[in-house]
Amino acid sequence: MDSIREFLHQAYIAIGGIVARFLPDRVPVTFVGADSARELCASIGDLGLTKVLIVTDAVLVEVGIVTRVTDALEAAGVRWSTYAGVTPDPTFDQVEAGLAQLEREKCDAVLAVGGGSPMDAAKMVAALATNGRPLAKLEGLFKVRALPLPLFAIPTTAGTGSEATVAAVVSDPVSHAKKFYLDPKLMPSMAALDPTLMTGLPPAVTAATGMDALTHAVESFVSKTSTPQTEAYARIAVRLVFENLAKAYGNGEDLGARKAMALASYYAGIAFTRTSVGYVHAIAHNFGALYRTPHGLANAIALPHVLEFSKREAQPQLARLAELIGLTAGSDAEKADAFIAAVRELMAQVGIPYTLAALRSQDIGTIAERACAEAFLNYPVPRYMQPRQCEALLRRILPQPATAS
Repeated sequence: MDSIREFLHQAYIAIGGIVARFLPDRVPVTFVGADSARELCASIGDLGLTKVLIVTDAVLVEVGIVTRVTDALEAAGVRWSTYAGVTPDPTFDQVEAGLAQLEREKCDAVLAVGGGSPMDAAKMVAALATNGRPLAKLEGLFKVRALPLPLFAIPTTAGTGSEATVAAVVSDPVSHAKKFYLDPKLMPSMAALDPTLMTGLPPAVTAATGMDALTHAVESFVSKTSTPQTEAYARIAVRLVFENLAKAYGNGEDLGARKAMALASYYAGIAFTRTSVGYVHAIAHNFGALYRTPHGLANAIALPHVLEFSKREAQPQLARLAELIGLTAGSDAEKADAFIAAVRELMAQVGIPYTLAALRSQDIGTIAERACAEAFLNYPVPRYMQPRQCEALLRRILPQPATAS
């Protein structure tokens, strides 16, 4: 039975690789640098749109980030309405509330301001507005039949890369199951990578989102559907993260480091939207569903453990990544080990723990089953994982009992 499942998995991944190669090779028109958000808003004004729905979260409204965007829209002669009801892991009802506000306010475009959650919600609001079908009917691959409303993105974290992806994730508020949407039509038309909007990020958020970008790049690079083009984007992202994440973590006002991390997230997004991800994400999604663990933190904790599991099969790729960050000594096996060690060292530098405090031993079996099912159906991983192997991996992430002093 396992051999049959493995064969079906390999066939499915092969088909996915062919499909990925034929995805439209486009990225959003992208403005980069200080005050690039203002440039994006000016360009929205040039398009003659009458009113924009800003999809964001309450925190960004409270700290004044959204006001900076609305001021720029007003300067460009663009009217706006703000929907700030998005929370981490957006839900069906939040997307539907955003759509209701868009229709009530007669908006003809959508602008996402925030991290991955507002961007995912904004993508689906824009799609629902033109497709006349419920979210459940758009789930899966290439289900967005009509072109969404014009969609723009201003990321305020450097992690998800959603401004450059064709994917969105929305949760069922009842079952808490994550629903995945993948369609080239979900790619934003324009994006602004403005480091001045990221300087106020707390260090812990900087660390988690930066490790999220690294995870995207690494999982894309070792993917069985990687191409020379996606590998080039992933290499840029990996190098930028290793060179700049600790700087941004240590000094949030460092605009150079913030800009570099925004670019790392962006390039990693371009890479993984064409290759997909892997077991790190499959495990992290379950941490998020069960414990509300922030996605970037969940990815960071799982990353070195999954790399250890697939180290033999992904050895050439991991060795190349080691060389990229200056670890050139030894055989490929030694360089692969060195790269994983470098990931752990970077985690330590930015305060990421090696274990998940919320993880409970009684949940391990469920998480392993769900993670393996998700990866088997969706991800072109270098090594297939059985639930019992995933359980063993998860036990290494269990919090360690306190020792008597």
